[in-house]
Amino acid sequence: MVNAGMTVESVKGECNLGQHEIAFKYTDALATCDHHVVYKTGAKEIAAQEGYALTFMAKFNEREGNSCHIHLSFRGTDGSMVLVDDKDPDGLSEIGKQYIAGQLAHMRELSIMYAPTINSYKRYAPGSFAPTAIKWGRDNRTCSYRLVGHGPSLRVENRVPGGDVNPYLAVAGMIAAGIDGIEKKMTLEPRFDGNAYALETDRVPNTLQMARELWVNSAWAKETFGERVHKHYTHMVDTDLDQFNKAITDFELIRGFERY
Repeated sequence: MVNAGMTVESVKGECNLGQHEIAFKYTDALATCDHHVVYKTGAKEIAAQEGYALTFMAKFNEREGNSCHIHLSFRGTDGSMVLVDDKDPDGLSEIGKQYIAGQLAHMRELSIMYAPTINSYKRYAPGSFAPTAIKWGRDNRTCSYRLVGHGPSLRVENRVPGGDVNPYLAVAGMIAAGIDGIEKKMTLEPRFDGNAYALETDRVPNTLQMARELWVNSAWAKETFGERVHKHYTHMVDTDLDQFNKAITDFELIRGFERY
């Protein structure tokens, strides 16, 4: 991976069997997305040479799923830290607060950009390290959005995307939501410090069908990404749902073969 031009900052074992977390050093958005795709492809090829297969499914078994936590910050055109204000208790400037407010406001309608498959939605379970509540917190892993770092390293981590995500679409969604929050001067709700799993609040969609309806009915998404993209992505989701609804799963066979 080093020879492919990327910097892998850390590799560590995670909760599930054979599960590893890979962290890339920050760089510009497009290059980071490229690194994501090159890494996945390269890792699969290396495993295949050894007679193994890797999966980046969001949920492979009943244990912890595979995530793709995306850390994203903005800089001014002169390189200035436009999200940062050290005088603020959370270290956020007004623009920084508006940026996070935009993420929260558009998370549900952008969920198919963060969770693009039927399998994606099985990851969102309480206490699973995958978020269910649309909240933000300071280093709070129970929230969908986690504010981490200080000063130049201050950034927001989007914990919604899974390992099966298309990074280009997910990052495009985050940028669009952040810009909308800034342009509309959205007000950021207070940070949440407790266990967000226990909250009665807006939730991450728990099925692809629900996410599809939110996307289809979003005038903002259609205007932001253009009618062609909006329609094309809807068609992709509809194709998956149609194929899945025609399939007979192992669960159905085990559950129903001799019971009914």
